[in-house]
Amino acid sequence: MEKKYEFTDETTEVDGKTLHRIRALRDFSDVEKGDIGGFIEHEGNLSHEDSCWVYHNAKVYGNARVYGHASIYDGAEIYDNALVGGYVLVHDNARIYGDAGIYDNAEVYGDAKVYGDAVVHLGAQVGSYTAISTGEKTR
Repeated sequence: MEKKYEFTDETTEVDGKTLHRIRALRDFSDVEKGDIGGFIEHEGNLSHEDSCWVYHNAKVYGNARVYGHASIYDGAEIYDNALVGGYVLVHDNARIYGDAGIYDNAEVYGDAKVYGDAVVHLGAQVGSYTAISTGEKTR
């Protein structure tokens, strides 16, 4: 597997964790080689496969994992054990955490929070300060 990003020297601290800014090593989707991305704690947070990417000032840390074709941007944060994958958009200060899962063409935005063991999938949209918690499924 060819790596698609590397860490830059830039770091930031979140909840006592050191996150590293990423830089693209090759072209994929709308990302070009050399583009600077957001922040992740370790390589387990962002897959090197497919076209998933953490943009600009977005952050992924803890045991969270972003994969598939997911795009994380505009101040969004994914953390704890959350999983985000497929053709997913998470943006505009949304927070995905706990054991939450976002899959299958879903979109979470606008300061929304998805947490606990909540699942958002099958084209669902969650936005505008909405909170989805433990035991809830949205589609």
